[in-house]
Amino acid sequence: MTVTSSPMPELVGTVLDKKIISVRDLLSDPDLNIPPYQRPYKWTGKNIQQLFSDIAIHKNKSSYRLGTVVFHRNGAQKDIVDGQQRTISLRLTVRALIEFRMASLVRKDLKEQLAELGTSMFTPSFKSEISKLNLRDNYLEISRIVSRTEFSEEHIDFLLNGCKVVTFTLNELTEAFQFFDSQNARGRDLDPHDLLKAYHLREFAETDQDLKARTVARWESSESNELVTLFARYLYRIRNWSRGGSARYFGKDDVHLFKGVNIETVAPYPYVEQLHITHRFVDNYNRQYERAIDGHTIKFPFRLDQIVINGRRFFEMTAHYQDVVSHIGCCTKVSLESLHKGALKGNAGSILDTLNDYDGRFRTGDRYIRTIFDCLLIYYLDKFGNVELSPAIERIFIWAYSLRLKMKAVQLATIDNHVLENNLFRVIKDAIRPEDFLCYIPPEIGKVNSSKTDKIEALFREMKYL
Repeated sequence: MTVTSSPMPELVGTVLDKKIISVRDLLSDPDLNIPPYQRPYKWTGKNIQQLFSDIAIHKNKSSYRLGTVVFHRNGAQKDIVDGQQRTISLRLTVRALIEFRMASLVRKDLKEQLAELGTSMFTPSFKSEISKLNLRDNYLEISRIVSRTEFSEEHIDFLLNGCKVVTFTLNELTEAFQFFDSQNARGRDLDPHDLLKAYHLREFAETDQDLKARTVARWESSESNELVTLFARYLYRIRNWSRGGSARYFGKDDVHLFKGVNIETVAPYPYVEQLHITHRFVDNYNRQYERAIDGHTIKFPFRLDQIVINGRRFFEMTAHYQDVVSHIGCCTKVSLESLHKGALKGNAGSILDTLNDYDGRFRTGDRYIRTIFDCLLIYYLDKFGNVELSPAIERIFIWAYSLRLKMKAVQLATIDNHVLENNLFRVIKDAIRPEDFLCYIPPEIGKVNSSKTDKIEALFREMKYL
């Protein structure tokens, strides 16, 4: 729902108009039109809630960018090529404000603005039953939100005048689609991790501006694929699975999982106190003059399932878990011992070396199995470090690779269902001591249905699980 600072793609044709306008200016344009080739209106209550959450979070700013709208000038009409979902939702919001709030408003200027919009807004028509159902449901949800007393006149003013959109108007339909495609297909600004980058850059505190370049340097120097892997394969799945939710594909609708609180602006809720104290203490300790003498600094104690601190801490968190994943991704006995400075015992070392050696390890299904093994190991290390690490590795191995031995084919849905049905992420999340996790007794495997897993089978037999 936001615009990044990435440069706009070049166009072969001519942009008739490029503007940054308020929501009120957008909706008061009577020439707007939803062309028949547009897809149905598919926003749901989740999208509506996110829209109003953004408004509440940013209402104290001078302005806030909601996104981009692309128009094709079609005679007197301005056909919406991109931005239909957001524009219709904003129109529904104004209609709800007129119906449920206008009569009771104290501010005369807001009354006048809503009255003017009521007579000038475009009136789209929809034939799709999907559109009609979502329009009805979303209007009800919006009506509930704007009718609440906490949705103040300040919120209404910010929505109409402080929230902005970037508009592009083109004179040829093919050029409009070309622009749309370059934004949505080739443009990296729509990748989920890049949306997060744009969001958290805007969330930097004023006092952190001088640290921005240094803090974001690791992100900027990382390959895009590395960041895609970090978020999609590891962080997204661990956060969702630890909550008991499905975690198959990380997309734009999931970026809210990595948006949290701005320490500078969040209300003093009790749950924020711990984050606030830790955030301030780490900074204060590292800035003391004694650090110039002893050279000792401390890092923020990030946790995979914690509430994200927006801005600088988000980029620090990302860099921290890039380091963790870089060790686990090629996890061998040597790499893990060098990371945690402790000798592995029992079968743990053989397990790690076997995972990087057995014949079938490069198959798609085996990569999926390795993912759930790595994710659960990372989550354990994140909470308990190297305490009881060897028996933890053994249990994680049996839990993950029993699925490989039982199944001829492993799909993404297979591992997702396996995690949700035998959710050790929740066990670790609720655990107070490593023993709370280690009390899990993996079931034995009765029959092997996989191939190219001889070394895995040998370990299962040695550990008496086959």
